[in-house]
Amino acid sequence: MSEHEQNPSAPQDAEQERLDTWLRTGNERQFRQQLRAGTRLLQQGKAKEALPLLKRAHEIRPDDADAALNLGGAYLMSGRHRDAIPVLERAVQLAPDSARLWISLGAAYLGNPILAGEEQQLKALSAFQQALKIDPFAPSAAYNIGLVHRDRGEIDLAIAAFRRALKSDPGDRDAKRLLERLERGAQTS
Repeated sequence: MSEHEQNPSAPQDAEQERLDTWLRTGNERQFRQQLRAGTRLLQQGKAKEALPLLKRAHEIRPDDADAALNLGGAYLMSGRHRDAIPVLERAVQLAPDSARLWISLGAAYLGNPILAGEEQQLKALSAFQQALKIDPFAPSAAYNIGLVHRDRGEIDLAIAAFRRALKSDPGDRDAKRLLERLERGAQTS
């Protein structure tokens, strides 16, 4: 009795394995191409053009934190904060030690700072603070905390956050300008 007669599904199993390998390889190549091209467009400030590429990369590998970070960033740069939230919430579950993901999630929660309500502000503050727990010098985290506290009228907390932002980045002109303005206002009160 031949091997094929003993196990008639062996050729089918081998063929299925070759097909699965081919699909995985093709998807991986497509993932890398989509992510690379989308990221390049995003870095050029072309978020709307980057979105379809980054969406496809994220669809291929929904558990890839870099794909989620870039897709979330494209949504944020396109003003689509609500679309960024579920992508970034899932990403911080997958990579909870990424300060960059927490900063992006905070920005997504905040949305338009002028229109942000208390719930949005508190969620954003929590995400930015989580970023600082991970990386005490996380770029823009302390600055964003300062902005939220300023908008909430919590001037002492805003001043402390802007001071921290300047420790992280002494060349941050915006943080310096806002800190000086708040300190002047606090002295005249």
